[in-house]
Amino acid sequence: MTGEQTERRSKGSSISRVLEIVEAVAQSERALSPAELAFMLDIPKPSIHRLLQQLQADGYLQVDLRGLIVPSDRLQRIAMGVLYASRHKALRRSILQRVARETGETCGIAIPDGIDMVYYDRVQSNWPLQIHLPVGSHVPMWCSASGKLYLSSFSRARRQQILRNLPLTRLSRNTITDPQELEAALQSIAETGLGVDNEEFIDGMVACSVPIRGPEGRLHACLFVHAPTLRRNLDELEAMEPLLRRAADELAELLLEARPQDGLPSA
Repeated sequence: MTGEQTERRSKGSSISRVLEIVEAVAQSERALSPAELAFMLDIPKPSIHRLLQQLQADGYLQVDLRGLIVPSDRLQRIAMGVLYASRHKALRRSILQRVARETGETCGIAIPDGIDMVYYDRVQSNWPLQIHLPVGSHVPMWCSASGKLYLSSFSRARRQQILRNLPLTRLSRNTITDPQELEAALQSIAETGLGVDNEEFIDGMVACSVPIRGPEGRLHACLFVHAPTLRRNLDELEAMEPLLRRAADELAELLLEARPQDGLPSA
């Protein structure tokens, strides 16, 4: 084998190892230690530390307070980009357009980002009275339908850890600011799988959401619909649950189709 062939093989091996690390971290239900990654992927400890340092320096992975490896914001953005690649945009938008038409209200997709939910995509209703929350808007996790749905997907122990550290700031007259009361609401949402916001984020706005799950069953995003209370009440939005779930299933199919190939990490 020539020196050039050896270099190509070494480079390919390093790239494969990097992708294996990213995939393992992205798919794990919990944060992993460097030693665990080395064992899982059969990578020598010196190599795993060197590769992890590079991935952290480049912003793909980060270390939490316990020294464990978790995805960074950059990796999450890449994952969502793969999740909704441009070739799937037309179909995704057509699904959202149909939901907006069938519900008569604004709908969209929200994804988790720290203690916020971010509006990734959105289709506005045609009514003159609108609530202006454009794509890219950050909404609080503890008082939005999608945020509460996301929180409900955690185990009770993990959820309580999160609630202890959330500010639970009152943003409207119905914002739940008591951790025990919010935990009770999240338990109910965990049972129904339907996130609700009864004027908890914005006075005069109600919303509900359903999960968009990846191939392994984990919540990756939320499909939401919201409306001003002058036009709809929460009961009317909750009655839209069946059509929201059908649309969420269709969007979940896009996750399957957009799932990366050739060793790239799954979102």
